[in-house]
Amino acid sequence: LDFIEERTNKLEQIHQEILGGDVILRVENSSTDANKIVEMKLLLKGDELFAEKQSSTFENATDQVVDALKRQLRKYKERHTSK
Repeated sequence: LDFIEERTNKLEQIHQEILGGDVILRVENSSTDANKIVEMKLLLKGDELFAEKQSSTFENATDQVVDALKRQLRKYKERHTSK
């Protein structure tokens, strides 16, 4: 699980006020190789962000989730700094 911590630490570079988060790893019963699911929730002051991705490996799904959360964090930061 070090790869998850390593990748999620990059999110703090975008937004320093992340209070915490949850990560769920699941394997879905399916006939395809893309059966690894990563769900990630980030807790921010007064808000939370969520992403879920599915891939053939947990590492790829984690990378996709982190990329999605990076985009969400940038949008969140833009919305809340322009007020």
